[in-house]
Amino acid sequence: MIDYDKVLSDKIKKMKPSGIRKFFDIAGTMEGVISLGVGEPDFSTPWVIRKAAIQVLERKHIIYGANKGIEPLRNAICQRIRKKHGVEYNSENEVIVTVGGSEGIDLAIRGIVDPGDEVLVVEPCFVCYAPLVELVGGVAVPVPTRIENNFKLTLDDFKDKVTERTKIIIMPFPNNPTGAVMTREDLEPIAEFLRGTNIMVLSDEIYSELTYGRKHFSIIELDGMRERTIYVNGFSKAYAMTGWRLGYVTAPEPIISQIAKIHQYGIMCSPYISQNAAVEALNSCDAEIVKMRDEYDTRRRYLVNEFNRIGLTCFNPEGAFYVFPCIKSTGLTSEEFCERLLYEEKVAVVPGNAFGDSGEGYIRISYAYSLKHLMEAMRRIENFIEKLKGENHES
Repeated sequence: MIDYDKVLSDKIKKMKPSGIRKFFDIAGTMEGVISLGVGEPDFSTPWVIRKAAIQVLERKHIIYGANKGIEPLRNAICQRIRKKHGVEYNSENEVIVTVGGSEGIDLAIRGIVDPGDEVLVVEPCFVCYAPLVELVGGVAVPVPTRIENNFKLTLDDFKDKVTERTKIIIMPFPNNPTGAVMTREDLEPIAEFLRGTNIMVLSDEIYSELTYGRKHFSIIELDGMRERTIYVNGFSKAYAMTGWRLGYVTAPEPIISQIAKIHQYGIMCSPYISQNAAVEALNSCDAEIVKMRDEYDTRRRYLVNEFNRIGLTCFNPEGAFYVFPCIKSTGLTSEEFCERLLYEEKVAVVPGNAFGDSGEGYIRISYAYSLKHLMEAMRRIENFIEKLKGENHES
């Protein structure tokens, strides 16, 4: 018999599974569960995007595309960034189309980080950053943000963590799971500090189209930051295109030329049909984004009000489609709260510590679900909170 324990990579064996998927998988085995765990829009991909894909299929010419992405899409991406941020990128050598934003993050980390290099990971954050750093032998250095600062990153949060081994700081704003955003005023002191270093920024802006009450501001807009930023974005969240698996990276040519080699050997190219559909998304779907964003905003305001009403203090998110209420008052850990809520009330949410140790004491709820589902979920959550109050009173 083969000894698989000796065959498998030690790095992989030590890696923890995604904390998001754990409760989602359990929920999938149960009847009557309302799952609010996965950040996937409940809207259909807009018709004009689907129509563009159908037209490609009907031509019966489904091919490999260019390694860095088809030219019309790379051009459209550059035009989009120019329109939104006033920043120019060369579509020939400063853009690469990836299999989702996730591949873009992976490429950026693998292209920059050598064994022993340190990466500052702003937390709470999406679950993939630290594991991808560790896979290449890097050291993920957590940089917790605090509710007192509205979960924004400040210079004081990370400047003392910078060493001669620091290669990148990962800045995921608008943030998953907190919904925090960074303004120009928030970013300026950080940019001023970084301009005096050789540290790169990996700016994950996948939720850039989903901000409420303010326009998204990107760090690439600040003087001297375009040249030291790897900008990652994609189509999954804004255009309800999760299953199309399409994202992109823009960065200076010396970086794109190197990470393109990783993409070439590992992926070769992104899906040809998805790329053609994404051109239509960028050119024709601004109004569709507004409709979806307005609906998310209604859900956002509902959940924030409800959580505060039932006694779970809830930060008011300004971006993405998550709320991150504090459950410390219940006396339960994040995992205890989520496990009991799932089994006792059949509502699946994600424990805050899945997004880093600084997320302990919180839970993440996605509002990429219908208002009807959210209202029923809140009814069950309120029942659960009342039950906990009764238990605490008896004890």
